[in-house]
Amino acid sequence: MDIDSSDAQYARDPSSLTAILADLEAQGYGGQFAAREGGRLVCFTCSTEHDAATTAMTALRRTEGASDPDDMLAIVALTCPSCQAKGTAVLNYGPEAPMADAEMLRALEDDRGGTGMLD
Repeated sequence: MDIDSSDAQYARDPSSLTAILADLEAQGYGGQFAAREGGRLVCFTCSTEHDAATTAMTALRRTEGASDPDDMLAIVALTCPSCQAKGTAVLNYGPEAPMADAEMLRALEDDRGGTGMLD
């Protein structure tokens, strides 16, 4: 079966996870966040846990592609509502995603000005 990598189901971004994280870090997103159950996230800079719905997502990049469709990661750029640290969270999405990751992605406030969560 031939796979058309231009198909919309595949990410158009050929960058690796490492390259995406380096690019976002160069833009000032050097901190780290992690998903918690119930649509919450924790900031590793100030160790504060927040409802993801109160946290604005300013960028979202995906890794996925024709070479490895199982590699479904969303790299999200965030700003902590408590300490204002800018950082990233690496989340799985799709049918194999842990519940905490899926809940966080659904709950985040999309502040990118796009039309959908995984644009």
